[in-house]
Amino acid sequence: MNKLLTTVLLFISILGQAQVTQRNILIKKYSLEDVKKTLIPKNEYKPYPKTSEEWQAAVPDSVLKQIVKAGEALLDLKFEAISATTSLDFVRSGDRERHGKLSYSKRIALTDLILAESVENKGRFTEAIMNGVWSICEESYWGVPAHIKGLPDVENPVVDLFSAETAAVLGMADYFVGEKLDKINKLLRKRIYYETNKRIFEPMLTKSDNYSWMSKTKSVNNWNPWIMSNWISATLLLEKDEKRRAEMIYGTMLGTDLYLNGLGEDGGCDEGPSYWFAAGASVFDCLELFSKATNDKINIYEEPLIQKMASYIYKTHIDGYYFVNFADADPKLRPDGLMLYRFGKALKDEKMTQMGQWAFKNFVTASINSGGYHRPRKVENFLSIKQINENAGKYIPVNDAWFSDIQVLTARANNGFFMATHGGHNAESHNHNDVGDFMLYANGEPVIIDAGRGNYTARTFSAQRYELWFTQSQYHNLPIINGLGQKVGREFEATNVKSNISDKEATLIMDITNAYDKNAGIVSWNRTVKLNRVKNIVELTDDYNLSQKPTSLEQVFMTICTIDTSLEGKITLKTPKNQLVTLQYDPKVWSVSTDLPSTEGMEYVSFKTKWDNRPVQRIILTNKNLAQKAKNSFTFGF
Repeated sequence: MNKLLTTVLLFISILGQAQVTQRNILIKKYSLEDVKKTLIPKNEYKPYPKTSEEWQAAVPDSVLKQIVKAGEALLDLKFEAISATTSLDFVRSGDRERHGKLSYSKRIALTDLILAESVENKGRFTEAIMNGVWSICEESYWGVPAHIKGLPDVENPVVDLFSAETAAVLGMADYFVGEKLDKINKLLRKRIYYETNKRIFEPMLTKSDNYSWMSKTKSVNNWNPWIMSNWISATLLLEKDEKRRAEMIYGTMLGTDLYLNGLGEDGGCDEGPSYWFAAGASVFDCLELFSKATNDKINIYEEPLIQKMASYIYKTHIDGYYFVNFADADPKLRPDGLMLYRFGKALKDEKMTQMGQWAFKNFVTASINSGGYHRPRKVENFLSIKQINENAGKYIPVNDAWFSDIQVLTARANNGFFMATHGGHNAESHNHNDVGDFMLYANGEPVIIDAGRGNYTARTFSAQRYELWFTQSQYHNLPIINGLGQKVGREFEATNVKSNISDKEATLIMDITNAYDKNAGIVSWNRTVKLNRVKNIVELTDDYNLSQKPTSLEQVFMTICTIDTSLEGKITLKTPKNQLVTLQYDPKVWSVSTDLPSTEGMEYVSFKTKWDNRPVQRIILTNKNLAQKAKNSFTFGF
């Protein structure tokens, strides 16, 4: 196998090993012939406005003015070439940011210019668009060096997230301003198709089986639907051969099925909510495009798995911009309300529709700003603004949820406590070694946290990944046993996992023995995480048995709160808004210390600001008794 392709497989397949169910929802329901019969021909496919009048009818005037203003700011932009030196940053230093800022900004700028010209329709932006198109077509590689380890082999194009994103942007250029580019020089659109065909269409038609994100036997992560959605968009807007166009759309249906096949029966996303917007939401992008391109003849919104996959996002919502953030997920995100609103409407999911309305009201820019990815989605968002119904009903977050497939439980209490915990295994996508971890929020404020991930660098997706503290169980709310933490791999998992949700409690019981290094000497370690809704407290209980008396035993709690340990048996945690939450422990058994995980080095810089400039701290309870067998409890309350 080509070395570049091998590198891609290493970088994106962070040990994901979940079982695959051959549902094949799309291709069992629709054949290639069905696609050929129902697909709207390219010359009749008009998914978006193309004239000023059409834009004015579809999008609020205030938003159209913002679109034009964004383009005006870029009229004199020089689209900078990407040097070999910049492309080699990742190999030489592990840095991804210099290349990323240059590459991403070019695509963002081109999109803004394209939309500004389409909205205004006066020809002011076409020269800048031409330069952007030409600059991007001149690049040797449309993706990022982290996915190929440096310089590209131009004879063997590799499809990654951002090469697919680029194809969609160029498809938008052809659709919105293609005729104007023809007036400058007819070679421009010819170049757009040539480069997209060489870099995306041909590789996807001839060697897609080589990519791990197209695996038929292992679950695939967000790369799959993210790439599929952009491949669909580029195909619909650029491919003139109707037979080939239909074949590629059918190929994207096959690809989308692969992602759906890897989901569990509850539709849980083991990558976390922030990645759901690139995974489950990208599935919606695919389904929306399938429906739009076939006059709704291809439609699987009624499938229970799609409905469950969608519900994940509101079932993991804590409050405001906080979401449950196990693995590499970020703790804070500003959800795209317009996309959620459309998805909810398509599914007839009232809760999701209400969440979309709420999110758009509170985080407007998340839906219509010019940055970020998923650009065809942003165009659909513009067209959705006038459709949103402010009377859809008040959004009220769900009280509790249980995802048996990823073993995640979420629950609320009447006093404002929100608890999330999980079992799972240590080979999840974007994995952290965190089997048995939990988090606690109080009235929307973080108390006990999952610290989240640091900055992505070469080490993040390498054999050195678990040298980074934020991936280690020693920096999660877990025990350290005989100085040892959990290990990475599918076999390191929770067993005997049982959930119980009622009006009185929400509890997860699990044996986390197998998640640890065998040298830790664990015979059994049964952990119970309970939200007691009667007493409005959270109770953590570890009932363990070791093969011999331990040399050391510690329990870690991660927090951004101000920590007061002045009273024995009671740790007081003060939130940013001065709520006081107490952690009670047995002072005869435990002594208390704290430390600050590192924020130095390129992998850790984001921890300086990630939690509103508050430092992540580690509370370490050190066991004084060192019993071979014991049952220890900790209680959190106001």
